[in-house]
Amino acid sequence: MILTGHRGAAKLEPENTLLSMQKAIDLGVDQIEIDVHLTRDQHLVVIHDTTVDRTTDGEGAVADFTLAEAKQLDAGKGERIPTLQEVIDLVRGKVILQIELKGPDTAEPVIETVDRNSMENEVLLTSFVHDRLREARQLNPNLRLGALWADPPPDACEQAIDMGAEAIHIQHLNIDSQLVEKAHAHGLKIRAWNPDTVEEIQRVIDLGVDAIGSNRPDLLMAAGRT
Repeated sequence: MILTGHRGAAKLEPENTLLSMQKAIDLGVDQIEIDVHLTRDQHLVVIHDTTVDRTTDGEGAVADFTLAEAKQLDAGKGERIPTLQEVIDLVRGKVILQIELKGPDTAEPVIETVDRNSMENEVLLTSFVHDRLREARQLNPNLRLGALWADPPPDACEQAIDMGAEAIHIQHLNIDSQLVEKAHAHGLKIRAWNPDTVEEIQRVIDLGVDAIGSNRPDLLMAAGRT
């Protein structure tokens, strides 16, 4: 069972910050999941939303900020919005980095950054926008891909295989034993995202999923390592 800290430890520390990621590492997770967007001057920054409003003391679209401007914002507890490079520097050799291609035009610069850091074997790329995964596959066919859905369509497994993904990543409430069996029958892994209570985490463990990502990696580690 692979255990992943979602946006680091998003319900324990400010999400997608280095503090949050260090917390997840200290708890012993196998992977950390992050989201990337591009700034106006084409730097990859780690933030979930298209705007900075929810997670910082600023306002406006991420794409309207330069990196220097974005770095002036408080992302919680005095933390700054990290760059992808800063995250790689923190997690390298410690955990697998699961990078969600959240913003448009992020596939190519993410892969360039991964290649420059020789991190091909330490990253996993995911996206809800599956064309970004197809682009990633063309740019580097050796990278591991995971196809994201909240509520998967009936042909999710077939779609995942077609885009070259090794796994389907599904919102935990929409996973049942039939979907787990179908994914495994297709040679795919199935990963549950965001069960955040002991009961929710135990349910997907009992279903036999291959990995779980949670905003509460403390609860996840307690349940998943017993």
